Amino acid sequence: MDVKTAFLHGSLKEDVYVCQPEGFIEADHPSYVYKLKKALYGLKQAPRAWYIQLFSDLMKSRFEMSMMEEMTFFIGLQVNLSPCGIFINQSKYVLEILKKYRMESCDPVGTLMEIKDKLDLDQNGTPAKPIEKHLKEVKKIFRYLWGTVNTGLWYTEDSGIELTGFSDADYAGCKDTFKSTSGGAQFLGEKLVSWSSKKQDCKALSTAEAEYVSISACCAQVLWMRTQLTDYGFHFNKIPIYCDLKSAIAISCNPTDYQLADLFTKALPAYCFNYLVRRLGMRSLSPQELDRLAKSQ
Repeated sequence: MDVKTAFLHGSLKEDVYVCQPEGFIEADHPSYVYKLKKALYGLKQAPRAWYIQLFSDLMKSRFEMSMMEEMTFFIGLQVNLSPCGIFINQSKYVLEILKKYRMESCDPVGTLMEIKDKLDLDQNGTPAKPIEKHLKEVKKIFRYLWGTVNTGLWYTEDSGIELTGFSDADYAGCKDTFKSTSGGAQFLGEKLVSWSSKKQDCKALSTAEAEYVSISACCAQVLWMRTQLTDYGFHFNKIPIYCDLKSAIAISCNPTDYQLADLFTKALPAYCFNYLVRRLGMRSLSPQELDRLAKSQ
């Protein structure tokens, strides 16, 4: 889109005065100045004023603008703000899904996956003919969601800003391709802000190699986060990344049972799964508890 004399259409919020141009000087008042009603080329405010004018007109013509209030939803996430902290979950969306498939009264389960369960390899790459086994796995996901409908991330105000990372790998975890799975989690203080779970592109020849690949991905994410946080004024000298394999040049000897990134690599027993979920900062807060927190001082 090309607009002729675009910068002349912007409205000024500030009072801007200019000298009388040559050829238009008032003879009786040569020392007077003009007060601008609109922007002019050469003003530092002109580009911004034009952008605001264009954006405002386009938005009003296509969308209905509502009053700006306290954020309660953000890209499908429920956001509850209180003096104690911020709670983020998707209970509304979960309840809608369960109601849609009539699973709102099912029996809850402790984890999403069975430890030794294995789905058959789909050579055709299409779920055109799902079988009873697929239905069982999907129902288990719904049962887990029903048991954790009020669970979400709880960010308190008293947390620090230290950047740390956790990395782990499940060596040859995929029984069809024998590729490993990388898992990673990044924290600011004690609060989870980034996480990933991805099957590795290459086939690792050893546990150490699988861990190296996972650590590399975790390092890349940590370095990106450090760059962003540095722009915000936060500087980090040393950033610890925890790994539970000595042969992978472990930065910290972290027992496997307490490796937070284990959650992103494979199915775990219920006691271990629930422990790690809580360590990641997930909490179960009912609407009544959220109301009580919102009213607290």
